Amino acid sequence: MTIPNTIKAVFFDMDGVLYDSMPNHEYTWIHSLKEYGIDFPSEEAYMNEGRTGFSTIRIAFEKYLKRLPSPEEEEAVYALKTRLIAERPKAPILPMMQELIDFLRKEDIQVFVVTGSKQPSLVEKLNGHFGMQAGNIISGADVKQGKPHPEPYLIAWKRSGLPKENCLVVENAPMGVESAKAAGIYTLAVNTGKLNDEVLLNAGADGLFKDTVCLNKALCERVKKQSNG
Repeated sequence: MTIPNTIKAVFFDMDGVLYDSMPNHEYTWIHSLKEYGIDFPSEEAYMNEGRTGFSTIRIAFEKYLKRLPSPEEEEAVYALKTRLIAERPKAPILPMMQELIDFLRKEDIQVFVVTGSKQPSLVEKLNGHFGMQAGNIISGADVKQGKPHPEPYLIAWKRSGLPKENCLVVENAPMGVESAKAAGIYTLAVNTGKLNDEVLLNAGADGLFKDTVCLNKALCERVKKQSNG
């Protein structure tokens, strides 16, 4: 798959792409699952990033306790994680991401956020920091099957009303890369976490950047080139 000749829509993951929030998710997954006797390795938070919360809980119980959680346990773990997240310091916006999204909009490129999160403050936060409208946010509440299933990115693509060859995804997690690639969309990875580059490339990323500053530079140059013909 080659980079789109004309980019008309960019679909961004949220945690680890727009916000440096994965350290908070790492902490809260470890401590919420510890309540149920699960020693959840920090790398697992990054490997499972993008899944819905309940899906991650089920995977952790199956892997480490050799059983599925009860519905009550699922709700309790997720509620504890949500409470712990609220107590953590606010995650900073990653460098140059506000500037990148502003630039894309000025170039008449549609911008969407595709996240497995369904926190109550999601729309308000993304609107305040990035000017995102509710219709351009696909959250865990909008999908029946989260990442790595293609459904989240297929919803974003359908809302864009564009051919897939004019769309591009930016992800930081293997589950998200797999989701976007399964949806048939060109996917760039930005490695803002703890995983080796090979994990993202093996998941199918078409290109990889070491940080969001490099991503911003490359995307802006690419869009300027297409605007200049």
